[in-house]
Amino acid sequence: MKDVITRFAPSPTGYLHIGGARTALISWAYAKKYNGQFILRVEDTDLERSTPQAIEAIKDGMQWLGLKNDGPIYFQTQRFERYAEVINKMLKNGHAYYCYSSKEELDRVREESMKLGNKPKYDGKWRPENIKVLPDIPEKVNPVVRFKNPKEGSVTWIDLVKGKITINNEELDDFIIARSDGSPTYNFCVVIDDWDMKVSHVIRGDDHINNTPRQINVLAALDAPIPSYAHLSMILGDDGQKLSKRHGAVSVMTYKDDGYLPEAIKNYLARLGWSHGDDEIFDMTQLCDWFDFEHVTSSPAQFSKEKLDWVNNHYIKNKDISALTTLVKDVLTKNKLDNLDSKIITSAVDLFRERANNLNQLAENITFFFRTPEVKKELLEKFFDQNTFKLLKLFFDDLDKHGLSEEAVNDYIKSFVKTNEIKFPLIAMPLRIILVGSDQSPNVGSIISILSIEESVRRYNHFIKQYDR
Repeated sequence: MKDVITRFAPSPTGYLHIGGARTALISWAYAKKYNGQFILRVEDTDLERSTPQAIEAIKDGMQWLGLKNDGPIYFQTQRFERYAEVINKMLKNGHAYYCYSSKEELDRVREESMKLGNKPKYDGKWRPENIKVLPDIPEKVNPVVRFKNPKEGSVTWIDLVKGKITINNEELDDFIIARSDGSPTYNFCVVIDDWDMKVSHVIRGDDHINNTPRQINVLAALDAPIPSYAHLSMILGDDGQKLSKRHGAVSVMTYKDDGYLPEAIKNYLARLGWSHGDDEIFDMTQLCDWFDFEHVTSSPAQFSKEKLDWVNNHYIKNKDISALTTLVKDVLTKNKLDNLDSKIITSAVDLFRERANNLNQLAENITFFFRTPEVKKELLEKFFDQNTFKLLKLFFDDLDKHGLSEEAVNDYIKSFVKTNEIKFPLIAMPLRIILVGSDQSPNVGSIISILSIEESVRRYNHFIKQYDR
């Protein structure tokens, strides 16, 4: 295979969303598979809508996902001289021409065309032909520049995802390559960038399929090499509708804020429309080794938050405990908890990680270790009576006579149950509620072991002062 150079080319008019992140991931992985280059190019020619904040959001998202580009980040606004140079050459050699039609004229032509049931195309009024005399050039009108698209024949390419695609040239009009203010347009800039940067594979969403024949025609007019194209199918919500914010079509950084791990996001996105047998969990080295377009579906992929949660839970359960402790500590700090003992966090995280779908949930589940919980009225009424208070006093009076290890605490609870001839829940449930604030938690002996006997006794005394009347 020739040298593989891919690119991710977002427009900085908003955040990096899930669809864009998947495109970036596939482009990155394909380049790495063949020891090629992955280019990050910011297509910021839409001066009115492009913002510095959006550029930073894209860079932050790429950095968080670990999708490192090779070489510098390219900005189209820094390449205007190059675009102007090519446009001037195209004007001279007859592949482009000036158009002086007003917006009102163009709107009228489109309306008339649509009334006749035709596509709303430019009528070619200013297209120079040997047999036609052009109208008089109007005064004080800044023209646009149009590409002189071939009138006959067709454009055919073998799409790496969609297969053979053919578009007749008569369906395409002479699109604008430079606006009246001289600024170049998207479809033109993309072509020159891909040419100059020697991009071998253009991987993007299938909403760009209609742009491809126009871009191929420009490349052909410039006698430039044609890259391979791969158009990834769109991502739908789990209800089969176009992905929207309610499905999860939000900024990639929102997923970070919501407690998802970047490795889980990448693993999940890679499986959206691509498969490697029955493998669901894999790292990025495996993705780069395994990826091919033969196993990319041409049908829309379906986004499932439930499946993403499952993948994220897997990575939380298997993440290095030290790294996971640091991440959870950051969340607890953001939640304005202080006196955070890293050893306690580590033990608590290890105890609760199996049941957490994200870091925020994990942090919430262990918050009680750092904040004395309040007991809900319904739990008090359900699990406490005078006999319960007597059992609790007996339990805590002897608790400090036993070891702090999880095994020692569990042995004490078992012997307490046996000695007092009670069922396990009669003491375990009240203990959970006092120490955790809930009737749901892992082994209560583990909770006491992590909290310490002193802290457990303190919480018991706090509870008694409030509720034992």
